[in-house]
Parts: sequence; structure tokens; C-alpha cells
Amino acid sequence: MPFSGAIELGYTALSGNTNTETLLGKGRITWYDQAWTHTTRAEVKNVKDSENTTAEQYLFSQRERYSLGDSPNYLFGLARYEKERFSGYDNQFTTIVGYGRQIFDTDLQALSLEAGPGYRFDDYESGGSRHMLLGYLAADYSISISDTASFIQQFSVEGAEDNVTLRSYSAISVAINSSLALRVSHDIKSNSNPPREADAHTDRTTAASVVYNF
Repeated sequence: MPFSGAIELGYTALSGNTNTETLLGKGRITWYDQAWTHTTRAEVKNVKDSENTTAEQYLFSQRERYSLGDSPNYLFGLARYEKERFSGYDNQFTTIVGYGRQIFDTDLQALSLEAGPGYRFDDYESGGSRHMLLGYLAADYSISISDTASFIQQFSVEGAEDNVTLRSYSAISVAINSSLALRVSHDIKSNSNPPREADAHTDRTTAASVVYNF
């Protein structure tokens, strides 16, 4: 069964009026089995401002994709667990199923769109929990800028009864060789109505990292 994967390690430090450090670790492995594509992801993120931790996030997800014959259409399923300090949540578990379409996929660029229903389990830092239905929309775009450089943009919306979660991930990668690449990325996660204990509505992380592809 053919497979591919990537390991990403990043570190960013800023000093001056503010002293911040960002540590980032990501892993992904994908298996291909005829019409099926199975993808497992894990992420860890830690941000410190003047020795105080201001962000600490953990994510684990499993994604399944089933291609519908030779057409550009496919079905997908996603299960995602998140634990994020200072968000007002102790943890969140989300499941989504839906329909996707590969709008185009060439040597230069690719674009896919997805939509579907989901269900989320929220456990709060203050105690208690809540379960809710949600609607999901997503887009994934990539383009080769040159023989060694590429750009990706991922965007998703998860709309529940009383809040909307927006996610945006932008990254430029430059290949060093067939396995190693340098990457600069900007990650945004915004919650329109977070718990009262949350420090902010929006988290933004900019990081420089090294990626090992296999």
C-alpha cells in the first residue's frame, strides 16, 4: 500500500518591545488504497510571551476520502480532537462527513471544495459540556510558483447554532532537495462567540519551519 508523509518542526523568536517564542511540531501520514485515501495528522503548538505561555494547542485528526470512480467527485469523513489552553474549552471533538469536488488538479495548481454536516462535542474549562450540529465548508488551493517554490491556502468555516469558527492556513515552501523544504506559514483560527474564559476571539500564529517529506 503506497503512502507519503511529512514532519514539520518550526521555531520563531522575536525580541525588542516584546519577547515572544513560537514552537511548532506537525506530523502527517497518508495511505493510498485504490479509491480510498487515509490521512492521519497531529499538531503541537506552544507560544510564550516574556516567559509566560500565551498559547498551547494540541490537535489530532483522522480523515478518510473515497473517490467516486473516474470523476472529480469524492466523499469524505473527518474526526478531529483539539485541546487548547486559554480558549475557554477543555477540549473539542468534531466529526464531519460530506461531499467534495476536485475543481482542477494540474502540474501547476490544484483546487478542491468541500461541504457537509457535522457534530461537535465541547467540554468547557469552567465545567459542563455541550453538543451541537454544524455546517462545514472548505477550500484547499495550491500553486507551484517555480521549480522549487510553492504556495498553499486552506480555508474552512464551521457554523453552529451560536458560533462560527473560521480557519485559515497560508504557507510558502521552498524545496532544498527532494526531501527537505523551508516553510513560512501563517495560521488563523477565529471563534465568533467563544466562552467567557477565552483570552481572545482570534488566534494567529506565524512560524518558520523545516519540513521533511517522505
